[in-house]
Order: sequence, then C-alpha cells, then structure tokens
Amino acid sequence: MATAAFPTRDDFAALLNDTLGGENQGFEGRVVKGTVTGIENDMVVIDVGLKSEGRVALREFAPAPGQKADLKIGDEVEVFVDRVENSAGEAMLSRDRARREAAWDKLEHEFAAGNRVDGVIFGRVKGGFTVDLNGAVAFLPGSQVDIRPVRDVGPLMDLPQPFQILKIDRRRGNIVVSRRAVLEETRAEQRTGLIQSLSEGQIVDGVVKNITDYGAFVDLGGIDGLLHVTDISYKRVNHPSEVIGIGDTVRVQIIRINRDTQRISLGMKQLESDPWEGAAAKYPVGGKFSGRVTNITEYGAFVELEAGIEGLVHVSEMSWTKKNVHPGKIVSTSQEVEVIILEVDEEKRRISLGLKQAQANPWESFSERHPVGSTVEGEVKNATEFGLFIGLDGEIDGMVHMSDIAWGVTGEEALALHHKGETVQAQVLDIDPEKERISLGIKQLERGGVSTGGSAGGANKGATVTVTVLAVNDGGLDVQVGDDGATGFIKRSDLGRDRDEQRPERFQVGQKIDAMVTGFDRSKKPTFSVKALQFAEEKQAVAQYGSSDSGASLGDILGAALKARDEA
Repeated sequence: MATAAFPTRDDFAALLNDTLGGENQGFEGRVVKGTVTGIENDMVVIDVGLKSEGRVALREFAPAPGQKADLKIGDEVEVFVDRVENSAGEAMLSRDRARREAAWDKLEHEFAAGNRVDGVIFGRVKGGFTVDLNGAVAFLPGSQVDIRPVRDVGPLMDLPQPFQILKIDRRRGNIVVSRRAVLEETRAEQRTGLIQSLSEGQIVDGVVKNITDYGAFVDLGGIDGLLHVTDISYKRVNHPSEVIGIGDTVRVQIIRINRDTQRISLGMKQLESDPWEGAAAKYPVGGKFSGRVTNITEYGAFVELEAGIEGLVHVSEMSWTKKNVHPGKIVSTSQEVEVIILEVDEEKRRISLGLKQAQANPWESFSERHPVGSTVEGEVKNATEFGLFIGLDGEIDGMVHMSDIAWGVTGEEALALHHKGETVQAQVLDIDPEKERISLGIKQLERGGVSTGGSAGGANKGATVTVTVLAVNDGGLDVQVGDDGATGFIKRSDLGRDRDEQRPERFQVGQKIDAMVTGFDRSKKPTFSVKALQFAEEKQAVAQYGSSDSGASLGDILGAALKARDEA
C-alpha cells in the first residue's frame, strides 16, 4: 500500500492529469506554461514539468519579425507541446505554435465581433502579401491594400497597422484580411463628419484631384465634390482641362449636398456675375451684332456674342439660297459672323439668331435690278414636269411655266425644246420676295405674244386691225399687228369672200391690209380674217343704206357706204 512518502505510479498519473486539467485531456497538442531554466547560444531551455526539459529557438521569442528577443532565466512563458519526448528524451516545444494558437483564439473572437485586428505586413507572395497577426500568418490580397492601386508597398512593410478579417478557417489555417476595408470605413466616418460641417451655398477652397470629360473632382479636405463642366464658366467649355489642371487650388461654391449618398455638387461660375442679367435690353430684337461661331450641329450653329452668352442660328436662318445643307458647309468654327437678334428669352437663357437676315434678300435685290417686264439671261438648272428653273443673279432661280415656254405648242412639246445647261433669255413676269418666287416667260420675248386679257395688239376679238404681211405661204399669210404687235395667221379661205380673192400670191411681204380678229388658237395667238371683215362691212352697209330687197343693187349699196367712208 502506497504512502505519502512513497507515491505509486498511479498517484503520479493522477497528479499529472490534475495538472493538465482533467483525466480525459492529453498533454500533447496543448499550450502550457513553462519556466526558462537556461539560455544556451540561440536556444532557450524551458521546464514545463515533464520528466525532461525542452529546447526552443531564441528567435521564436522575438516580439516581432526582425526584432531581438528580450528573455532571461526565470521568466515564465507559454509554449506548445508537440510531443512529450523525442528520440533524445527531450520534450518537443514551440513558442511559435503557442503564439499561433493563442492568436487564433483571439482572431476568431475578433472576427465574430467584427472588430479590427493589428498586424504587420512582412512578406510578398503571389497575388498579395503576408501579414503577421501576432503569431498567425494571414493573406492580404493586392486589391485590398488600399482604396486606390498602390505601386510601391515598401513604406507599408513592417509597420503595425489595423486590418479587417474577411475570412477565417482554422482547420485549414486560412486567414484573409483587408487594409482597404479599414481605410474605407475610416474615410466614410470622416466624410460623414465633414458633410455635416458643410452647407449649400458655402464657398470653400479645394484641390483638383482628377479631371474627366464631364467635369473635375475637387478634394475639399477629405471628401470629394464634383465640379461639372457646365458649372465651370458661363462661357462654353468643351473640356475642363481648358480652364483647370490637376493639383490646382480652386475656389468653389457648394451647389447641392446629398447627405444620403454623400455626393456634393460644386460650381465655379456661380462666383461670377451672370451675363444673362439684362440680356434682353442689351440685345434687342432686330439688332445687328458680331459674334464667333463656337459649335456646329446638324440643326444649326452656336454663336458667342460675349463671354457666357451664346445664341443659336437655326439651319433655316443661315442662308437665303442654300437649303437642306449641313451648317458646316455655310460657316466654320471660330469664324466671325454678323447676326440679327430674332428672339431673346432671359428665363430660359436662349437667344435665336439669324445669319441670312444680316445679308440682303436676293429676291428684293433682284427686283430692284430687274423689274417686271425686263429681260434676263440664265442657265437652265433643272427641268420638271411643269416647267424650267433658270439660274439668275444672286444664286437664285426663276421658274418658266411650261405654258410660257413657246407659242403654238403643247406644254410637253415646249419642255422638249430646252435642256439642262442651256442658256436662255426670258422675260420677268412676276416677283414675290416674301414667297421667294420669280416667274419668267420665254415665249413673251418671241413675236406672237399677246397682251393681258386675250387681246391682240390692244384689239379684242371682233375688232378690226391693220396687219402687215410677214410671209406668203400656200396655206395663207403670216401677219403682224402694227410694227411690234402680236403675230397671227390668215388662212387662204379667209383672204376674201370671192375665190379670186383667196389667192395668197396676190399679196406681197410688207403689204398692209385690214382684217378682223376672229379668235385665238390654243397657244393664244390671234387669228385674222379678211372675209369676215368684208361680210361685217356688207352687213353694216345694208343696215345703214338700204336693203337689196327694195330693188337697190349690192353695188349701189356698197358704193354709197364706201363714199360715206371716204368722206368721213
């Protein structure tokens, strides 16, 4: 039976289990406390209460990688027991494993609580870096180092700093941390505090951090605001780099603050005087001003009248004669032009301008140079189914309707008489500057034209006129009223009442004869008849001097009529 002075093996086993915390818990694979009993060169001798002491490398007791261990005999330390004894009978201990196990316990607790942990970046691996979290090694992806890409991580190495645990797996020994999450959270806190201190309308100074096509981002001391390109200046700014550059210090006014999204809109032009104030008085409707073309679009061109004030010249107001063409073919960017103010709307900041109004109306100018009745000459620009378009002075066109092309032919036949590119002469029939129309006539320049109202040389149908023989034909005579009147034709059968009088050869060119206007043909040329005149004179003589039924001969009656005419 065992005594207190002589304990048995079972007593020693019970005592050992009690020391380790229970009969069911093994000694190996646990973190235990030990005492430093010696330091031999770079090894530390530690007694953990086993039958033999263990040895641990001195470097494992360094507080951080690259630092020296501060350790002396008698110090109490925690170590991890890999094995109770090895082949040499010594306990196999590890300070690093002890630190890692303790660190894992703490990291799992901090991860569950969502707290930050302190660590040191000490190495570089593929895709990122290694971080010492007080004994546990974690992986820091390259995308999680900073908010913006970092080219040189050297200044961040071996520097204690906070990290956020993104993922932890103790069984696999895997920890992923982020430095970026800490920076974003800190930045968000700073932004919230800074936004609370700002107000709309406040004027602040900032530094231009970045420039894009649509504006610039300005650092207001921890928070960025957007300075849109349209708020840089009242004048047109095509790109922010025309006015500001990265690193410039600018004075801006806070236009809007969205505290939910933490977005701030800034403006520079708001600090300048508004050029649109009093624009209606400065630019009255109908006034003529000079400006510079700043931008050209498909629907018109923008003209800058002064810095900050632009007006639009619509494509329909650019040229009197050039229709349906791109504005870029009429004006060019930076060109100085003269414009007329058509409309001003201060509230909408719009000014309508006219470019063609600053130039003479070519239809009015043409009317002054070529009044109705004058003769013009031009090239046939186009032939349509209803007439010809003739190019005139001032880059305008006049139209000859097919009914005014030639006498005695149909409209289709008249159109076939002329072709595109041919130079012709025409008479101006009508000018309408308001509708931009000019009516011309070609046949009116030819002999055979009739005056207004369907009269020939001033004589209406049934009138007696004196005509001059122009040509003698087998079918009749070509004649003209007076020296420059309408031309017409007397058929053979209309040359007299008797057959002997109906011979054309008895007349000579230049001979003057009396005839009656009997009508007009389809081309409005007059027709004449000597026979109709004779019958009319006979009828009148019979009515005035007697009837043949009373016994008087026709010769007597006509003789009396001729005598009376001669006496008259």
